[in-house]
Amino acid sequence: MVEQILGSAWLDNHVRATGERPVVIVGLVYNKSHEHISAETFIKDVERAFINSGRVRLVQAGDKREELRRERASQQDFASVETAKAWGLELGADYMLNGDINSIVDTYQREKVTYYQVNLELTDIESSEVVWIGEKKIRKYIRN
Repeated sequence: MVEQILGSAWLDNHVRATGERPVVIVGLVYNKSHEHISAETFIKDVERAFINSGRVRLVQAGDKREELRRERASQQDFASVETAKAWGLELGADYMLNGDINSIVDTYQREKVTYYQVNLELTDIESSEVVWIGEKKIRKYIRN
């Protein structure tokens, strides 16, 4: 899916329009499947691929961003004026990536097939335009 998103038209369109690499924030990927699947592992793989591609800039999301803000607030009181990091200089994201993981279980006699589908959407934060949608389908066969 990462190859799909990095090879899609939205990326070239953004660079052509702005002259800069897009800034992306990876939001939540909801696990709506019947199994415990660590969405965090999946998110880390996507983030790593974005950074390693060199074509996208990535900013922190959620709890990690809040932790950075707490550290910045602490620096205002406890760090030297020369080294304290300033407020209001965070890099604003251009796009947000969200998605979900779904599954369907089909059982017949002693065979069970689980169908998984991962859906991801990339949305322009300013306009709310969905600029890319990707999906990946996987089947898992189990025989008893």
